[in-house]
Amino acid sequence: MGALHIIHTNDLHSHFENWAAIIAEIDNYRNQLPTQDELLVVDLGDHIDRSHLFTEATEGKGNVRLLNEAGYDLVTIGNNEGITLSHEQLDSLYRKANFKVVLSNFYSTHGERPDWLTPYVIHTMHSGKRIGFFGLTAAYDEYYKQLGWHVSEPLQAAQEMIEQLDSQVDAIVCLAHVGRSYEEELAERFPQIQLIFGAHTHHTYTDNYKWKQTHLSAGGKWGHYLGVAVIDFTHQPTAITTKLLDMALMPPKLSDSEETVLQQLQEEGEHLLRRPVFFNEEVLEHQLLQESKLSQRLGDALLSYTQADCALFPAGLLLTDLYPGEISAKMMHDLLPHPINPCVITCTGADLIEAYGIGQNEKWPMLEVKGLGFRGKQLGKLIFTHFEKRGALYYVKGEELETSKIYQLVTVDMFTFGYFFPRFKELPKTYFMPETIRDVFIAYAAKQS
Repeated sequence: MGALHIIHTNDLHSHFENWAAIIAEIDNYRNQLPTQDELLVVDLGDHIDRSHLFTEATEGKGNVRLLNEAGYDLVTIGNNEGITLSHEQLDSLYRKANFKVVLSNFYSTHGERPDWLTPYVIHTMHSGKRIGFFGLTAAYDEYYKQLGWHVSEPLQAAQEMIEQLDSQVDAIVCLAHVGRSYEEELAERFPQIQLIFGAHTHHTYTDNYKWKQTHLSAGGKWGHYLGVAVIDFTHQPTAITTKLLDMALMPPKLSDSEETVLQQLQEEGEHLLRRPVFFNEEVLEHQLLQESKLSQRLGDALLSYTQADCALFPAGLLLTDLYPGEISAKMMHDLLPHPINPCVITCTGADLIEAYGIGQNEKWPMLEVKGLGFRGKQLGKLIFTHFEKRGALYYVKGEELETSKIYQLVTVDMFTFGYFFPRFKELPKTYFMPETIRDVFIAYAAKQS
């Protein structure tokens, strides 16, 4: 009867260090597959990350090309595909894909599914066994709606998919970019799902891990692991096994070294981003632990773009210096590689004072930050523009602050998730999308020059 083998990756985030080894291992696995067995290769989303020059320069289409070349069959999308690209960029991302995009909780704001995805796929094996695959992505709907998309609640979407698939298939597999806690809840609520491939929270499971009656497998991040699952229909009941292959232990099996593959992608990105974006007239040095002319320029750009009263952002966003002369898109990507958007928060003067007090934490400037869209290393000094403290008084745009007055504070979206400033998560806010802080800086600098 034969077994279905499924190789899965997740959360690569354009870290191509192990991509050559991953391709080699997929090819090696395919070549050694028993004649009666079948193989599918799937990705669980966040394959792209605009922090890499290759992804930025190709607007993610280069990543799709790599997935095509590696022979992927099914993918779902993560938040990096979904909310770091404009509506038009995402709508055209998969036009040349040789694989199917499987996603059940994704719509336009008009309630229609785009034509480049399908809510589920039924794979029929040579033996006649049918396996249903459906995809889910994390419901950051507040962000998606700014881009003209709507993401429904994953558990509700899962219920709808199971109702459609359960009577049609011999096994159900979920491609889940929703995080570990959601995966466990899916397993508890829907025992009809035999296998869940997990992603989003960069976790792993031990080999042959089960939660209740469902098998779960997830491969961490950045291509560190390659997941392998086998659904064996020769056993009654059907046997499922899962394991992770550590890519650090897999020697490269390609004629080109991994370094050559990385260099080629880097060079392609640099070539595409060589175009000038503005002319710079003076040296602008980045400073991690103090305000600088460069951070002042970023603050001015955010205020000009959003028309907010004051700004707050970390100096660690700025990673390089700018020198006089033409500045290219590549230089700006080196300076601000983060897929981070501006956000304007409606707050009181009292909220601003509280934020200022929190920002004086002496540990924060040297704090190493991973995730939240931040692609630097350390947070750096918290920079306030048009907000200052003089003695015991606070001022906004040179006028004394009133604690009950309403102000507009522009900050970075990573500060609105509750980790740094809990109050910001509760306050009314407007996200500016798809413009990143890099786009805002470029537009302001081009206008000034």
